[in-house]
Amino acid sequence: MIAQPQLSPTYSPEEYLDLEVTAEFRHEYIDGEIVPMTGGTPNHNRIIRNLCTALTMGLQGQDLEVFVADQRLWIPEAQIYTYPDVMAIAGELAYQTGRRDTLTNPTLIIEVLSASTRNYDRGDKFAAYRTISTFQEYALVDQYSAHVEHHVKIGSKQWMLQEYDGLDATLNLASLELEVSLRDIYNKVQFEPVALDKEAET
Repeated sequence: MIAQPQLSPTYSPEEYLDLEVTAEFRHEYIDGEIVPMTGGTPNHNRIIRNLCTALTMGLQGQDLEVFVADQRLWIPEAQIYTYPDVMAIAGELAYQTGRRDTLTNPTLIIEVLSASTRNYDRGDKFAAYRTISTFQEYALVDQYSAHVEHHVKIGSKQWMLQEYDGLDATLNLASLELEVSLRDIYNKVQFEPVALDKEAET
């Protein structure tokens, strides 16, 4: 007798949301599949904190708002619910129809790269983000060295990549008209080899 492969259960977006609002830990939803999000490293948390502080201080008085890790984003064309590390939204917040806990209109998204998610963040996840009409800018921040990959939308289906290296570099966030030094982004970060953190990251 040949053993049949075990298929993962699939869920509707509504079923996911019903489960997520009572879940002890956060989960992503990717086209029917519910994927648990594991805890991050101290460095991952430090970088998110530093980014949130820099953006919040730098955008005071502007019609822009910053959200971090626990704010859910819905990407309808990709059928994905996710929790970006950092999001900035220009103007009025747009919510998923019928909800007040899920946003749909980020201008900027920043993800802190980890060993387990870096390929997804650079590939399929970035492709999903690009289906969002308001999305203009994407930064990928390495947590193992002072390095940022920065994508800016310059036309329909056209994105420009610029890389920043070293603590003396300054990240220019064009959509926010804001500059953030890598020294501020990596404040108190203690760089460690990638291999040490493979099992524990988001």
